[in-house]
Amino acid sequence: MHAPLSATERSTVAQIGGRNAPIGALRAFVTLLVIAHHTALAYHPYAPPPKAFGAQPILWTAFPVVDPQKFGGFGILTLVNDTFFMSLMFFISGLFVADGLRAKSAGGFLKARALRLGIPFMLGAGLLAPLAYFPAWLQAGGAPSVSAFAEAWTHLPFWPSGPAWFLWVLLAFGAVVTAVHALFPGVTDELGRLAHGADRKPVRFFWGLVLASTLTYLPLAMTTPFGHWTLVGPFLFQTARIGHYFVYFLAGIAVGAAGVGQGLTDPQGKLAKRWWLWWAAPVLPIVGGVAAMIMAFSPNPPPRALLDVFGGVSFALGCATLSFATLATVLRFVRKTGPVGASLQANAYGMYLTHYVFTSWLAWMLLPQSWGGLAKGCAVFGGAVALSWLTTMILRRTPLLGRIL
Repeated sequence: MHAPLSATERSTVAQIGGRNAPIGALRAFVTLLVIAHHTALAYHPYAPPPKAFGAQPILWTAFPVVDPQKFGGFGILTLVNDTFFMSLMFFISGLFVADGLRAKSAGGFLKARALRLGIPFMLGAGLLAPLAYFPAWLQAGGAPSVSAFAEAWTHLPFWPSGPAWFLWVLLAFGAVVTAVHALFPGVTDELGRLAHGADRKPVRFFWGLVLASTLTYLPLAMTTPFGHWTLVGPFLFQTARIGHYFVYFLAGIAVGAAGVGQGLTDPQGKLAKRWWLWWAAPVLPIVGGVAAMIMAFSPNPPPRALLDVFGGVSFALGCATLSFATLATVLRFVRKTGPVGASLQANAYGMYLTHYVFTSWLAWMLLPQSWGGLAKGCAVFGGAVALSWLTTMILRRTPLLGRIL
């Protein structure tokens, strides 16, 4: 165990090159989890076999390429990832909202958010998503023709936007909070009071988050089909989880209102000091979530209401415990950012935006190889990280995207 941080060390941890080192590392790590998740889906043990491009239900939006060579471990990886990583991204995104609203007017803040999120969403949905899904068209038996693909694409009942869905939802959340802030300027400070003392009593904030996320998740989970997405043109979102994600976004605002590096994100707080305990906490909720899925698909499943409640509570607990464990770990061990880490943090946003093109195409290119699912997955992940990193570095040198990415 490291010795406690001195005041000078704490200041160094708080800001490295204008970035909070632990939170920057957390953001970069979650971005890598996203890339790993999208890589693993091609080799998932239960990935659906390819079928006609327009055949219902359209599953290639989640599985652009399906390789017959599988790896069972990727099933566990995607299950754990899906429990928490997008929720944690909304939490991280909320951390700096309070400071942004304090530094700018409501209009100025929303304008900056529209530039930062709106343009990448249009780029991601309008250009990158079709590029990423072209291999799905090829694997479904489509002709290697851009015009044929474009015709099939425009006849789909919705416009698949890929990972860019996160950006428009985040922009919508920001718009809601900005509107409330314009009417009630002290709203972020009130949210901050909910996280007061979280450095000393993180468990109290944890249970508040679990309760709020459960109350917003269960009603939708119990009234919509499992895994349902709402689809309106390119504006997609996970129906049952939209309220849950908003809670995590608000939780990020509450924590950030006290100052990033303080409160729950204090490297000397109890959350960081007891990081190892938090890694034991997700075990039972994850087991509960797996048990709920097994029972749901068993020949004689329990009543749906019972399964929904049991599975929903397991999901809320699993999401919160995994999020707290990951946050605690970076707070405990990340002191400063080296050159490679600094580059990864600076380019993480662009990597999130562009990686899906590379995971899809690399998986498609490796289809003829007989390396096995694990080896292929590792190769695709490494290649997608490197190529999306390099692509982002190039894009950030352009005048417009350099300001956004």
